[in-house]
Amino acid sequence: MKAAYINQTGPPEVITYGDLPTPKPTRRQCLIKVGAVDVNPIDVYVRTGAIPAKVPFPYIIGRDLAGAVVEVGAGVKSFKVGDRAWATGQGYDGHQGTFAEFCAVDERALHPIPQGVSDEDIVALSLVAITAQLGLVRYANLKAGEVLFVNGGSGGVGSCVVQMAKILGARVITTAGSPEKVEICRHLGADLALNYKTENVEAAIKTFAPQGVNVWWETLREPNFERTIPLLAMRGRMVVMAGRDAKPVFPVGPFYVKDCSLHGFAMFNASLREQRHAANAINRWVTEGKLKPRIDRVMPLSQAAEAHRLQEQSTIQKTGALAGKIVLKP
Repeated sequence: MKAAYINQTGPPEVITYGDLPTPKPTRRQCLIKVGAVDVNPIDVYVRTGAIPAKVPFPYIIGRDLAGAVVEVGAGVKSFKVGDRAWATGQGYDGHQGTFAEFCAVDERALHPIPQGVSDEDIVALSLVAITAQLGLVRYANLKAGEVLFVNGGSGGVGSCVVQMAKILGARVITTAGSPEKVEICRHLGADLALNYKTENVEAAIKTFAPQGVNVWWETLREPNFERTIPLLAMRGRMVVMAGRDAKPVFPVGPFYVKDCSLHGFAMFNASLREQRHAANAINRWVTEGKLKPRIDRVMPLSQAAEAHRLQEQSTIQKTGALAGKIVLKP
């Protein structure tokens, strides 16, 4: 089968597109003929070696997939040949990733694709949507009528946070870096979308939410707690999901006197049971037309190196070139 893989960590150029053996499913696995995959910032960190990861070389890159079951292991009960399924969180702890024509996946990590939903759409949602659902529901406990703020509402995670917060009944504030991306945020349902390059974000937040922000979803790799914590409401909650190397100043006084809480959150720590609960909600919202993916572009899998280069420029170099996910098709 064709696959995008690496034999060592490094820049995008280390990615090879070539032939590798087609995997055989074990007793609890399904063999998926991959219809679409996507690129996530975590993929860049693993490929560069920026984070410690158990990587068997040659290592097939990628976390997410959507496709069709073509073979099942003897112990598989939830899926049959011909079923369509999606998955996230692959390619970790010594397991191969998803950037290939075929991938063997444990049935417990697979979720059915709702009828009428394309492989491209569901894979673009997969990791970012589960991240948003778990963060908003399990950690932040967002309630109807509360005010939520999220940076980068046109991006992968941000666009899901905006949409899900509206589904849950919240009033949503978000930011973007261009008039076009601000308009995207409004289209996604944001009540207040701000251009952080041209507008006074703090003043606008105070006007919109004079009692403060109930849930602050922090996506920046270098959070500024001195700016954000004073904007929190009484018993405000902050979700931090980025900034591995960040060591920002933390204003303890304004934080604890308002009974605020800070939640560190990494989606890959979620159990398969927690992920399934989130996936069920995602499938329901997609079927109801309430949740839609933000896809920046679709590329062939053979261009995986170029896709990684674009993601790295957007995530690490902060070019802002992407407004949504990169999806690739074998």
